[in-house]
Amino acid sequence: MTVAIARRGLFRLLSRIRGGRIEIDDDGRRFGFGPPDAGLRATVRVGDPRAYSWALRGSTGLGEGYADGLWTTDDLLALTRIACRNLAPLDRWRGRVHAVIGPLERTIPLVPRNTRAGAARHIAAHYDLGNALFESFLDPRMIYSCAYFDEPGASLERAQLAKLERICSRLELGPDDHLLEIGTGWGGLAIHAAGEHGARVTTTTISREQHAFATERVRAAGLGDRVEVLLRDYRDLRGRYDKLVSIEMIEAVGWQYFRTFFAKCAELLRAGGAMLMQAIVIDDRLYEAEKAARTFANKNIFPGGCLPSRRLIAELAAASGTPVAWWDDITAHYPPTLAAWRERFERAWPRLEPLGYDQRFRRLWNFYLASSEAGFREGRIGDVQTLLAKPAGAARSRRAATRAVDEPGSVIGA
Repeated sequence: MTVAIARRGLFRLLSRIRGGRIEIDDDGRRFGFGPPDAGLRATVRVGDPRAYSWALRGSTGLGEGYADGLWTTDDLLALTRIACRNLAPLDRWRGRVHAVIGPLERTIPLVPRNTRAGAARHIAAHYDLGNALFESFLDPRMIYSCAYFDEPGASLERAQLAKLERICSRLELGPDDHLLEIGTGWGGLAIHAAGEHGARVTTTTISREQHAFATERVRAAGLGDRVEVLLRDYRDLRGRYDKLVSIEMIEAVGWQYFRTFFAKCAELLRAGGAMLMQAIVIDDRLYEAEKAARTFANKNIFPGGCLPSRRLIAELAAASGTPVAWWDDITAHYPPTLAAWRERFERAWPRLEPLGYDQRFRRLWNFYLASSEAGFREGRIGDVQTLLAKPAGAARSRRAATRAVDEPGSVIGA
């Protein structure tokens, strides 16, 4: 595709944008799209003519073009928010295409499958990038999921602690409980559940870096007798547990294995037990078209990843015998979480660069963090906490949910 054709095609798309203003600076020539008085605006500077054809490849081309320095912008968050606001026509087109190719999804390897070996590779590609990287922008407990800002102006550290307490409270954790955590992270929740609530905890991960780090943190906290850290795929877990928790891990399961995941969780949970799952979800209307699509995120950041929808979670939970007892939408808490991560990441860059992270990595992760924040702000994706219960525990879980509803509403602090 020639530069002229690609530019013309992109400008045709941009001529229809609403809800924002984009100005393109190409070697001194200025082109404007969208209402001149729009409150949300961004300027894009083209550094390489290939930027036009790459931008026509969707999120993958746009993000990789930014990472490769083909274009820059004065406001990456505003630009990606405007893009989110103007995806409806593309969604309708993809929906029609999906109606035709949908039956072939299981045989078309657009997104790599999360077999046991595949899942280990995909997790390592992100979570084994180096603990120093994640320490640079996460809170001291290294919680890599949406925080909960329970008061105005709360710090990220306080908001993550509030989230941990909220989870333990919803599960009514106590010294008599054996809690299974699927997705250890760096051990923050397991240590909190054992240290502050007295629970016995078994936690599992397939990231070798996380396993080693969490094991050492458990030892340093003096909780080796209360917390067991496993290096094991969720499909290989055995036993029965009183409570189960999984925080933003389901996104790494893969759409082909969602049913397997819910069935396994139900198998591991004792009768009368409860499971709290926190999940990033995609709009119900977009799930079918998105689940097998190749995107910037599942190619460059989370290989093999797929976001479930809220409807899918409810359906699979019910089918597995652990119906939903309580929902809470905490989407509004993710933009301030991501904003804090991106600010900290940039502030830490002088310490990260000498460790071997190059400028392309810096731009790639800036695009990942900014575009994720845009997705949450514009409602393309959300974040929910869900309490699932085995039948014997449903009444108790509903009582916990009732108390949650009666409590004061959440407060966003940023």
